Amino acid sequence: MAHTKHTMSADVESRRRRSTESSEPLWDHDPKGRRCSSQCDRLCVAGAYLEIPDSPSPCTSQYFGHYTPKCLSAHRHSRCTDDVWQEASIRTTLRAENEVEAHKLANNYRFGFRKWKSHVTERPIEDRSDVVKELYSDLNYIKHHSGSLVTVGNVIYVLLFGWWISLFYFLVSLLMFCTIAGIPYGKLCLQLSGYFLWPFGKALQKSISLVKKCCVKFPHCEAIPEVDEIKESSEVKESTPLLRSAPAVTTEIPLTTPPPKQTRYWCRPSTYVWLVLGYPLLAVVHFLAIFLSWILVFTIPVSKMNVRTVSIILLMPPEEVIIRTVKKPQGCETRVLLCCYRAFNWYYYKFTVDGINVFAVNLLPLVIITLVIGYMDKDNYYVSSEVKFATAVSSIIPLSYYIGMGIASISAQSNFAVGAVVNATFGSITEMAFYITALLQGHRAGNKCYAEIVKSALTGTLLGCILFIPGICMIIGGCKHREQRFNSRSAGVSSALLFISIGGVFAPTLFSKAYGNFICEGCNNSPGNTTKPFLCNNCHYDLSENNRPLFLSHIEPLVYTISVLLPSAYLIGLIFTLKTHSHIYDIHISDAHCHVVSDHGAVVHWSRARALVVLILATVLMAACADLSTEHIKPIISNSSVSQYFIGVTVLAMVPELPEIVNGIQFALQNNISLSLEVGSCIAVQVCMLQIPLLILFNAFYDVGFVLIFSDLHLWASIFSVILVNYIFMDGKSDYFQGTALVVVYLILLALYFFAPAPLGC
Repeated sequence: MAHTKHTMSADVESRRRRSTESSEPLWDHDPKGRRCSSQCDRLCVAGAYLEIPDSPSPCTSQYFGHYTPKCLSAHRHSRCTDDVWQEASIRTTLRAENEVEAHKLANNYRFGFRKWKSHVTERPIEDRSDVVKELYSDLNYIKHHSGSLVTVGNVIYVLLFGWWISLFYFLVSLLMFCTIAGIPYGKLCLQLSGYFLWPFGKALQKSISLVKKCCVKFPHCEAIPEVDEIKESSEVKESTPLLRSAPAVTTEIPLTTPPPKQTRYWCRPSTYVWLVLGYPLLAVVHFLAIFLSWILVFTIPVSKMNVRTVSIILLMPPEEVIIRTVKKPQGCETRVLLCCYRAFNWYYYKFTVDGINVFAVNLLPLVIITLVIGYMDKDNYYVSSEVKFATAVSSIIPLSYYIGMGIASISAQSNFAVGAVVNATFGSITEMAFYITALLQGHRAGNKCYAEIVKSALTGTLLGCILFIPGICMIIGGCKHREQRFNSRSAGVSSALLFISIGGVFAPTLFSKAYGNFICEGCNNSPGNTTKPFLCNNCHYDLSENNRPLFLSHIEPLVYTISVLLPSAYLIGLIFTLKTHSHIYDIHISDAHCHVVSDHGAVVHWSRARALVVLILATVLMAACADLSTEHIKPIISNSSVSQYFIGVTVLAMVPELPEIVNGIQFALQNNISLSLEVGSCIAVQVCMLQIPLLILFNAFYDVGFVLIFSDLHLWASIFSVILVNYIFMDGKSDYFQGTALVVVYLILLALYFFAPAPLGC
């Protein structure tokens, strides 16, 4: 036994050395190798795939989350036993900035928890990459800029913003010249007219400082004075170590000619002429430019430029503002009033406001617009039902994001029990809000089509989470990483639960086909026809009217039994993955100290109280938007030539899952395909094991006509998808070709739904 342990340790150490010397993954599934059976081989995958922060840097915090898969070394004569697994385990560290982020990372690997990519705590800007620092710049520094200023984005700025802002400044300058008293502001507006036509490579600076300040460390840098310069000592402190380089010393260089004494700003008549006639007009222009450039997201630098102009520059004395061409700095960054080099930046999709992604911020006013036009214009006098439906469905996207952010914030700041309750309570609230409101709307209208649309949305969510989300993540991740590997053992648990889910959900449908009555309406045969078959229309299994005793005595008890068994299976899956077999994920939170300890504490974007308030408000707004979407969906399903099946499996099923798709893609780009696959599997399992039993429970207390019997198209599409995805997940590897196969199959199924006839009752 001692010899075995020594051999195992040596083998593990050799694998560690090889992993640091080669770029190949740590564990290689070679079916020809003389290793243990596939069970052990499947356990050895997950350790090589970590959740890496956006900007990898040296360790900046003392908190870590440890993700430790149990694995057996490849030894010819070793056996796959639990003892050997424990001895040969290799600990892999998930690096996090602080304890809260470590909890969030750990929750991502827990079964049943919603996967969340965004940070829930503030990240110090000095620890971010240069690209991210540029996103949060206030455009008040002259920086080193390489390359030409004539770029596509800057030319687009001139076409979208520059020409009309410059034109308004020119008109205001004429107005100021006509007032005589506002001539100084007219000159300033004339200069700013040329500036805003092409502001790139130019700087706005203040000219009244009595001194110039420059860095002794960089004596050749271009120094430009700024408002309220920081007061710094010109002497080097004696406490500075002798062997350490002295900090940059700021020296004061008196100006050769002192500026003339000026009248106080608020004592001039020209100031009030400007504030009454000139400033309001330009403020409107700038606010319009701020709104348009912010909505476009990638032109946020234009918005920042206009904000600084309207809030600082236009409120300064005109003689203090100087426009000059920027020379290339030779050492240090210099502060000015305004300096912009680029009007367009692709990386602004990462921009956040108080931890909230900019797209979610921009879509939040759409929720208000939806509620106003939906409840104020009841009779569709001003806005059609189609527009109301589109805005209501689109409003679900930001609300889903806020719900996910709230769940992640509370879970990361709480213990496991609280996080599990929050995830189970609010994890499916988006879909449940739509399903219940649709069933209620159909019950009030006496229309069975709403129940069929709910079933289509349920099936569409399953197909999207089983095929589309893993497929698109494999394609995008495979384009960046040639081959990605994932923990096939954890994927096997999710696959087994998917089989159980599909089998349970569609069991009543199979039962009805075995024992129900097959009804055909409109069968006819021409007289004297002995060779051609009967022509029948609208053939279906009708249990509610023609075979009611079978439904009440057999189908309905079967449905209630399944609604109890499915949540029980989900609970057993939680116990299996989080308690008895936690080594599949094996997540630990510890206070392992690093060589470099960050001085920045964990500052959460949303406290638990704030996150709870946001969750409640987002849930209420979600219910209101879902009610409006189901209320105004009737013209869509009655007047559209597209099948109601297609509307359900696409728009109503996938729109609420857009934040999850984005999270999965981000995980895949960071070579963490395991979490990308878990995103879809987690949602699909929750649909079958939680959402559908909840709908059955709701129907039991308030009969809205929801019967758990699906059409043949739903049945076979779901079964085929689960079989296909389990076949692809068997080897624990993924690439863009496998992802393409999943997406193509998904599109084929969508084509079937697109050309399918309308469901019964629509």
